[in-house]
Amino acid sequence: MERIFIGAAWPYANGPLHLGTLAGCLLPADIFGRYHRMKGNSVLMVSGSDEHGTPITLTAEKEKVEPKEIVERYHRQHKKNIEELGIVFENFTRTSKPSHKKVVHDFFLKLYEKGYIYRKKMLAAYCKHCSRFLPDRYIEGICPYCGGKARGDQCDVCGKTLDVLELKEPRCKICGNEPVTKETEHFFFKLSAFEDELLKWLEDKKFWRDNVINFTINWIKGGLKDRAITRDIEWGIPVPVEGFEKKRIYVWFEAVIGYLSASKEWAESVGKAEKWKEWWMEEAKHYYFLAKDNIPFHTIIWPSMLMGYGGLNLPYDVPANEYLTLSGEQFSKSRGIGIWIPDILSKFDADAIRYYLSVNMPEKHDTDWTWEDFVAKNNNELLGIYGNFIHRVLTFAAKNFGEIPEGESDEEIVKEIKKMVNEVGNAIQACHFKEGIKRIIKLAQRGNQYFNEKAPWDLIKESKEKCASVLHTCLRMVKALAICSTPYMPHSAQKIWNMLGYEGSIAEQRWEEALEDVEKNSLAKPTPLFKKLELKDIVQEEVQKA
Repeated sequence: MERIFIGAAWPYANGPLHLGTLAGCLLPADIFGRYHRMKGNSVLMVSGSDEHGTPITLTAEKEKVEPKEIVERYHRQHKKNIEELGIVFENFTRTSKPSHKKVVHDFFLKLYEKGYIYRKKMLAAYCKHCSRFLPDRYIEGICPYCGGKARGDQCDVCGKTLDVLELKEPRCKICGNEPVTKETEHFFFKLSAFEDELLKWLEDKKFWRDNVINFTINWIKGGLKDRAITRDIEWGIPVPVEGFEKKRIYVWFEAVIGYLSASKEWAESVGKAEKWKEWWMEEAKHYYFLAKDNIPFHTIIWPSMLMGYGGLNLPYDVPANEYLTLSGEQFSKSRGIGIWIPDILSKFDADAIRYYLSVNMPEKHDTDWTWEDFVAKNNNELLGIYGNFIHRVLTFAAKNFGEIPEGESDEEIVKEIKKMVNEVGNAIQACHFKEGIKRIIKLAQRGNQYFNEKAPWDLIKESKEKCASVLHTCLRMVKALAICSTPYMPHSAQKIWNMLGYEGSIAEQRWEEALEDVEKNSLAKPTPLFKKLELKDIVQEEVQKA
């Protein structure tokens, strides 16, 4: 048994979740977590709403309400959508909790005592018109590296993290005027002290995705600069040092500590306050799921913070995805580009969304969400291959036998089932989620072929016994498909499990149960798993919305 820690990047509570967040971190983390629980491993999967920082205050100012009102609204909505999608966390929490603040203060003060945090005067952007210092997201301009449109902290085009003062043609987002520079004092994290230690730690990470390891090493070799970790803003976690009461801890520093605070909070909630240590101080593998704009925070900054703090486990793997795009444009809450999860869940089954994002996951390069492809994959693969095989087998068996008939399994098919179970498991283990779902569809395709070849509708007239063996083999395939589909499509897998006459939760079955024979059970009345979609209806609705 292994201990697996899973951190999914924390979505900002400044608007509805979009499909980019689901494809980038929430879905891959859930597939991985579900698989490892079924393998009998101890899983601690955490995340939550990122409730501080400028994306929240910008939304609040736009709506003319307090930031607290914004985070309350969207945290509730995020939680509801995550449950509807079937995503299971040991703890999905929020950074506004007092328990998080306590852990952040402890982390800050320990790094401060050890000399990894220091005070320094600096020049910062100041808007004379608004009479305030401007945090990075309050400034927009031109990226000095690629010439694209950039925020004060990061360029969405080339992914470079930026210093506000590097921006060309900067403008205040509130009033549109050009800011001036003014002196202020802040705390800095000594990131430059960790260059050698980081490179040494990365030496054995040959199994990381190419995009992640290459990006990380190039970033470090370009020279690490110390970074300001406090800012002039009213919303956020206060700085636990006298004289800095009006400043707040920078969200990029504070939010990643949420992985630790969420683990401690979970331990308290299960009545074992010290249990978090099993994942953080004993042997455990830490996986972090996120989109590529978050790579440096999880492969450079968070590991440096952990090294500085001491005694806590470093990331084992950071399988960051590339971007899911919409007509070639990156999903973005701040720019209002995306397909919003509350909206899409009101129209389509959660598993149809999960399937399309799994088979179209941006693991190695950006992938585009198109309605044409979504409809085609739903109708041709999910409904036409997977759903069709399961429905026709269950319908025929229920009608002619009423139960799972006893019979001899076809050994060739059993070999193919075993091959599929191993391949899917290995793919998920290696975070190749797209490969895993393709193997599942391939076995369903083989099932349809076998069902057609054996033609049980003719066979039953000649020999009910031979027909029973064919159906027994097909139902064994159905059972294996249901178990192996559970990490990807938990709602549909549960329906199949119940139609096979099994009780209880399929998610609580052992993964190896997919290799076992199917037991004699009374079959429940089969119902179709998926609906056929009409592109013209979707396109018409999208056009009306635009």
